[in-house]
Amino acid sequence: MNEINCIGVLAHPLRPQTFPVAQHIHQTIRQRGLESWVHTEWEEADVQADVAAVDMVVAIGGDGAMLRAARVCAAYEVPVLGVNMGQLGFLTEIREPENWSHKCDTILTGEYWIEQRAMLTASQIRGEETLKTVDALNDVVISGSVVGRMIQMDTYIDSDWATTYHADALVIASATGSTAYALACGGPILPPELTNILIVPAAPHLSMSRPIVLAAGATVDVVASSQNRGEVILSADGATVCALEQDDRVRISVSDLTSRFVRTRGRNYFYRSILDRMEPRIQRTEPDEKNGTSIT
Repeated sequence: MNEINCIGVLAHPLRPQTFPVAQHIHQTIRQRGLESWVHTEWEEADVQADVAAVDMVVAIGGDGAMLRAARVCAAYEVPVLGVNMGQLGFLTEIREPENWSHKCDTILTGEYWIEQRAMLTASQIRGEETLKTVDALNDVVISGSVVGRMIQMDTYIDSDWATTYHADALVIASATGSTAYALACGGPILPPELTNILIVPAAPHLSMSRPIVLAAGATVDVVASSQNRGEVILSADGATVCALEQDDRVRISVSDLTSRFVRTRGRNYFYRSILDRMEPRIQRTEPDEKNGTSIT
């Protein structure tokens, strides 16, 4: 483990309730003799210089906060520790801000490990020119600008035509994103350490409806069909990237960047964590043969 000398703190810029928690965590870090800074209202471009100089970043919020922090930290190989103040918090490590002080001491004694997760990169290509390139931790989505309006998307896998989707949207997800929009569209759950790409159509109509898990290293190209009547949008991790013109190609592959997350739970935490959020815990009752009572 690298020695920790400086920890940055990022609140969720759109959730003011995270601001005082961020200040408290910042003060706690300083009290332990470490360097620290805190940003509450920030854009990704604004904090890059600060992030490049730290050993760890604490992100406060839900999965949205983790996505924001992960994108800016990945370029500098800085790990992110998530403190949940959102609804689900699949990516966060500390479930409640009240547990921060204990977890902080645990981490400063080196009792943690770094989980690495693959990211996606997507490029908008027009002719021979690449217009935009963006990285995403969860997913890249091609959809109509009008909710519920079906679009047609010619899809190629490793440069070979695969199918034409007729759907509300096409979700191209990483293993991390398999528990997000792709899961809501009926996709499978992939272990977070995989580098495979997942393709899941949203509300497909008279076309391929099954999710597809691609081999590691595969490339996906999506071309919005000229048959589409409305505007087609490219988004990454839920944020709009650009509008696509007719015959624009979106090329998606695994990014050269990797997100890193600080974990204090066991390395098999993922399945229990996701099942706890997706179903109520059912305590099994078994008979105690010695005294005839039941135990849970």
